[in-house]
Amino acid sequence: MQSLQHYRILIVDDRIDNLLLMQTLLEAEGYSIDTADSGALALTKVRASPPHLILLDLRMPDIDGFEVTRRLRQNNQFSSIPILIVTADYDVSEAGLQVGINGFIHKPIDFDKLLKKVEELVRQAPLL
Repeated sequence: MQSLQHYRILIVDDRIDNLLLMQTLLEAEGYSIDTADSGALALTKVRASPPHLILLDLRMPDIDGFEVTRRLRQNNQFSSIPILIVTADYDVSEAGLQVGINGFIHKPIDFDKLLKKVEELVRQAPLL
């Protein structure tokens, strides 16, 4: 089993404060973190260096989290990367499951729940 620093997580959110908060929390736990402030940048970063897990905001101005998920799930190279939606929306489960998310966490973020879900998903992630 890999140590946590070998797990790369991409955090995607158009709000810099959310990015920094999650980045700080997860780096303190030993994860290697990359960030993107848009759906388009997230897709570019995934193509360049696929992460073990993506934490993905749902509502973004360019490409929303559902569309990012759809595009990744349609590409065999990236279709198995776990995607955790982090959102203030409370009605994401049905639509999210249809596009292939692996779970969701509501904002404001419960850090204990986030850490537990992240650990669960990275341990299930494919070896890259």
